[in-house]
Amino acid sequence: MKHDFDSIYEEKNAPAAQPKIALVTGASRGIGLAVAKELAKAGYHLYLTCRRSGDILTDVSQRLSEAYHVRCKAIVADMGNPEDVTRVFAEIEDLTLLVNNAGISYVGLLHEMSVDAWREVMRVNLDSMFYCCRLAIPLMLRRHAGKIINISSVWGRVGASTEVAYSASKGGVDAFTRALAKELAPSNIQVNAIACGVIDTDMNSCFSAEDMMLLREEIPADRIGQPSEAAKLLLSILNAPDYLTGQVITLDGGWT
Repeated sequence: MKHDFDSIYEEKNAPAAQPKIALVTGASRGIGLAVAKELAKAGYHLYLTCRRSGDILTDVSQRLSEAYHVRCKAIVADMGNPEDVTRVFAEIEDLTLLVNNAGISYVGLLHEMSVDAWREVMRVNLDSMFYCCRLAIPLMLRRHAGKIINISSVWGRVGASTEVAYSASKGGVDAFTRALAKELAPSNIQVNAIACGVIDTDMNSCFSAEDMMLLREEIPADRIGQPSEAAKLLLSILNAPDYLTGQVITLDGGWT
């Protein structure tokens, strides 16, 4: 039986920690930006992607690098495009953390939704996660360690009227998370997800002030969540025991 003093001895003689390196998709704003800031504070070297806001992401990268003395590279890429994802990973030689955050929403009646709009939601929200994971996993297997955290939504569990495609895509994220966690657990790679409720991001700009007020009234915490809270939860997952895997953790102020 191992005694406490044996554990203390092992901790003192543990090998030096390897560099922490993370890829965060959709990092130019909202939750992705907040996550990038928290990771930089925690000493992670960062690869950050976005699809359109290259100038903003470059500025963010420079600021984080200067403030926290980490390496930070901004890459403009469509993570729902497998060729773009391959180009991103061509620059990454080592990886300890993948944060699949890139996502879009769609609000409208399902019978009025075009096939192209449906495919775009699935491409960005679900396919991008597959493309990133399939290339990140071999890098983590070399270490026999790694973490993947997917940003999901409470709608993936309970569904939302007029957001059927978005709900379906996030339900896919949740199932993907649980299944991949089982597949990678023997390799000491943990896979978890954060299911966000209403968070104050540009994704909610399609709703009126009145709509947002009505949403707030439904939330027991009596407020909208902040991107920084999602980022802090993500950091707490990173600091949790490795036995935590395959979980979809809800952050919604007690709403659902």
